[in-house]
Amino acid sequence: MNRVTELFNIKYPIVQGGMVWCSGWKLASAVSNNGGLGLLGAGSMRPEILREHIQKMQKATDKPWGVNVPLLYPDIDQLIQILIEEKVKIVFTSAGNPAKWTGLLKENGMTVVHVIANGRFTKKCEDAGVDAIVAEGFEAGGHNGREETTTLTLIQHIRQLTSLPLIAAGGIGTGKGMLTAMTLGADGVQIGSLFAASEESSAHSEFKKCIIETGEGGTQLSLKKLAPVRLIKNAFFEQVQKAELEGASALDLQKLLGKGRAKKGIFEGDMIEGELEIGQIATLINEVKPVKEQMTELLKEYNEAKQEIANNTRFQF
Repeated sequence: MNRVTELFNIKYPIVQGGMVWCSGWKLASAVSNNGGLGLLGAGSMRPEILREHIQKMQKATDKPWGVNVPLLYPDIDQLIQILIEEKVKIVFTSAGNPAKWTGLLKENGMTVVHVIANGRFTKKCEDAGVDAIVAEGFEAGGHNGREETTTLTLIQHIRQLTSLPLIAAGGIGTGKGMLTAMTLGADGVQIGSLFAASEESSAHSEFKKCIIETGEGGTQLSLKKLAPVRLIKNAFFEQVQKAELEGASALDLQKLLGKGRAKKGIFEGDMIEGELEIGQIATLINEVKPVKEQMTELLKEYNEAKQEIANNTRFQF
């Protein structure tokens, strides 16, 4: 056991990202049932839908699981109340100040983890009383930090600033990547893009196909005047890029983004006009597979890489 497996009472220190339009109860329960920590992605769920997925999770697994909640969600008060009413045990918060809700969540017996993309929020997390931190680097899909700090650098920086259990995220989707993150000071990893391309992901099949076809340089951080997000380069991305180069304001970009753009792409399968959020690790994802197979491959490669370092003179000086 290590600090992450002990904190969540799971077999492996692998957390599934709570991705919008991908992370429903089928994906989250599959990850939990295979030894990781599955997370429901509340960011794309209306309050009543979140309650429905929580109740389905309670039937689908007897293993630990949690909910990822973006704190900027417009109905955040309702979401928090649902977490309390349904007695959710683990909550990952993101996109906001951890001080606002951590106390209430912990008063109701929840383990609380907060996602950060820079060192400045480390002390805020400690002061708020979170149980662990996710350090999410520039390579990550979805919303990202304006600083563009890579995971390789961010893990080491956050590790210097805190003794809290640390979970690395961003650009991790292989066993070797997992070992690297833990060598740099992480106690576990959070993986999103790989699981977005799983059979159990609720994303549209066209989006999954797009993930495995995305090559090197196929994604880019965009919408930095709003909330930075890494997107697959499609027609919508090109519209955003053109607007930004022409000096579009945050309001202009908000109008271009409109409502439901991520749903259109990720959930409904519009690969032209949809907002397609995914991480750089998509370059290494070549096939849609069941979670069980993904987890087996992650752990096999992790252990093989660890053994290679122990045996190979290439690593000896």
